[in-house]
Amino acid sequence: MAPPKFMGLTGRPLSLAISTVATTGFLLFGYDQGVMSGIITSPAFNDLFPATKNNSTMQGFVTAIYEIGCFFGAVFILMFGDSLGRRKAMILGSSIMILGVIIQVTCERRATPLAQFVVGRTVTGVGINTSTIPTYQAECSRTTNRGLLICVEGGIIAFGSLFAYWIDYGASYGPPDLIWRFPIAFQIVFAFIVIVGMLWLPESPRWLLARSNDAEGESVIAALRGIEVDAKETKLQKQIILDSIRASGYAGRKDVPLKAVFTSGRTQHFRRMMLGVSSQFMQQVGGCNAVIYYFPILFEQSIHQTHNISLLLGGVNMIVYAIFATVSWFIIERVGRRKLFLWGTVGQCLSMVIVFACLIPGTTAAAKGAATGLFLFIASFGATWLPLPWNAALPGRNKSAKDSCKSQCNEHLLQLDLELFLEEIDIIFAKGYTDGGGIVGRKYVQAAKHLPLLSDEEIDSKAREYGLFQDNKAPNEGIDKIEKGWLMD
Repeated sequence: MAPPKFMGLTGRPLSLAISTVATTGFLLFGYDQGVMSGIITSPAFNDLFPATKNNSTMQGFVTAIYEIGCFFGAVFILMFGDSLGRRKAMILGSSIMILGVIIQVTCERRATPLAQFVVGRTVTGVGINTSTIPTYQAECSRTTNRGLLICVEGGIIAFGSLFAYWIDYGASYGPPDLIWRFPIAFQIVFAFIVIVGMLWLPESPRWLLARSNDAEGESVIAALRGIEVDAKETKLQKQIILDSIRASGYAGRKDVPLKAVFTSGRTQHFRRMMLGVSSQFMQQVGGCNAVIYYFPILFEQSIHQTHNISLLLGGVNMIVYAIFATVSWFIIERVGRRKLFLWGTVGQCLSMVIVFACLIPGTTAAAKGAATGLFLFIASFGATWLPLPWNAALPGRNKSAKDSCKSQCNEHLLQLDLELFLEEIDIIFAKGYTDGGGIVGRKYVQAAKHLPLLSDEEIDSKAREYGLFQDNKAPNEGIDKIEKGWLMD
């Protein structure tokens, strides 16, 4: 019997197709982050929306309202994502995003264009899939490359911003309507690729097995591995996923309750949620948005460059951003997340010190030093803090899709998605807790230092050893633990 196929693909080609669609979703997110930077101060845009002309408050509002939409989109996925499934959620999100773009580009002077544009920006944000895509990618990838794939997707955000800046720059030479309508409308290309891809790609095997759809789940596992449905490897991977669902304490339930996020014990859901939330929060408040969104404005207003030169330098800045975003892809597994976080923090801090120190004199010559600081900041951010929080929020085997959403809600305001597959991190937390780690303590760090690299079979064995699940446990034992206040363990 030949391996099952989706989109005519199986094995590595199918995995690459999934990664391509997932990467396109992050490319879209980065593009939407950067697209307003080049048009918010353009004369053509300000002419149609006069309230934004020389009004930094309104410019900031029109730009930032997108994040409010992202927040509501993440909350929606938090509430209904498990019911919809990964495929439907991504298709629905991309469709909503296209609707938002259409609302924006159809603004006309004779109506209330600014109100319509703000509504469109908000709707576009609702449709962004940054809480669903990492979950889908993680559930369809091998444990050996899952972290790298999520890191690559996080880094691809920089390339999306790069495309946005240069499309803005190219469009600035066109007629008034093209200057701002075309860059915004171009988002539809990315959303269309996601929709078409997800119409033919498989659903997440974990999502299928969690709903007792064993036959389709086995078919997806076999297709992803490029093996037959009745192969031993297919049965092993299926059992590992089923064990992970049982380990979460919610076997037999289609949806994981929100209160599961606040549990501790061996699984340390609450601790892991806070790791994801805090890293995403710090990523956003560190100053990256000021540099990404408003780089040309900073050059125009503080360094007194022309609009054209400001756009050009913004494009160069995004090239630096994209180049350094790829650095983490090659060093993350060698250096480790913790060291990269620390190096990135120091680099961004020193860069911002240079920026504010050079802006104090108020002269054009000194402000050029601030430009150097901005370039250094985006390089430090791109190599470290851009992709790393996506790894910090990456689901582990016994969490569900609510810890990814939680990190995303927090990035846009507050987001949630429990994790998906048993990995070494699950064993680390279980061993640390068993050794007396409790709520605080260094037992978890020590467990991480001494735990060797484990195979799937060894992870399964260690999970049983440390009590993540036992064969004789009732399916909903985890629910009972929550009701008894497991968080206080």
